[in-house]
Amino acid sequence: MNHSNPDNSRWTFIRDVLVFQLKLVLGNMLNFVLVPITIVAAVYDLLSGKPGARRGDAFYQALEAGREIEERINIYGAVGGYHATGASDDPDAVRRSKSIGGVDIGDATVDDVIRKVEGLIVRETGTGGRAAQVKSTLERLLDELRNRKG
Repeated sequence: MNHSNPDNSRWTFIRDVLVFQLKLVLGNMLNFVLVPITIVAAVYDLLSGKPGARRGDAFYQALEAGREIEERINIYGAVGGYHATGASDDPDAVRRSKSIGGVDIGDATVDDVIRKVEGLIVRETGTGGRAAQVKSTLERLLDELRNRKG
């Protein structure tokens, strides 16, 4: 990422803030869903097992699914763009499997979806359409706010 260009740095920072907020929401939704799922799985494992048998298959499968989803969300991925030693920009760095809890999701990560949306916005901005107008208006507004503060 090029942080020397002020406009690029500004938009990169805004993007990182928005993506981080989205990932926090997704992570919290995951936690909200995992609480009842892991409790039900643990109760199931306690009640369904044979005496002396290993317990916890359903519980640990739920944990593994949660771990996989969390890795695909990659909440702190923006750090890799800011620090040279942070997370990799390589889209394959987080991928470990193509299924979560037995559900095939391909190689999709939140970052993959964000990249596709960004590509669409960049193309639209490049054509001078509505996105370009919005970007120009936001840049003027941000410059105005910064100048008032200074």
